[in-house]
Amino acid sequence: MINADSPCFVEILLLEDEPSDAYLVKMALKEGRILAHLHHVVDGREGLDFLNKTEKYADAPRPDFIFLDLNMPRMNGSEFLASIKADQRFKGIPVVVLTTSDVEKDVISAYQLGASSYITKPIDMPQFIKAIQQIEDYWFTLVRLPEDGKA
Repeated sequence: MINADSPCFVEILLLEDEPSDAYLVKMALKEGRILAHLHHVVDGREGLDFLNKTEKYADAPRPDFIFLDLNMPRMNGSEFLASIKADQRFKGIPVVVLTTSDVEKDVISAYQLGASSYITKPIDMPQFIKAIQQIEDYWFTLVRLPEDGKA
């Protein structure tokens, strides 16, 4: 947990295939209280490459937090989530599903696969930005996360 007077630096991995939604996440984090380095990939395969530090991600940092869209090409969010939660190295990283789907079976599946939270993307831009900032306040101000990927 951090207090409002001390800045916090976090590494965030965003899996999002929609450029406009990725841009909104980036803008919301910029306006927030934490110092975040946002790494953006467009699908689950690229997300796994990032986590495993393969190919162009050889120098990638371990993310402290993951934003995950469910509906992506090649490897979707559910497949990615199942893969990382089955891997001891990554299962402790909090994953917030941030998706357009509000279908109950998707919500249930995400939690069963190990998602930390499930948020349906608001449609209008101000509400989307507000939602990201509320996530930021909760996960990086209120919640205490383990240091240095020890989870």
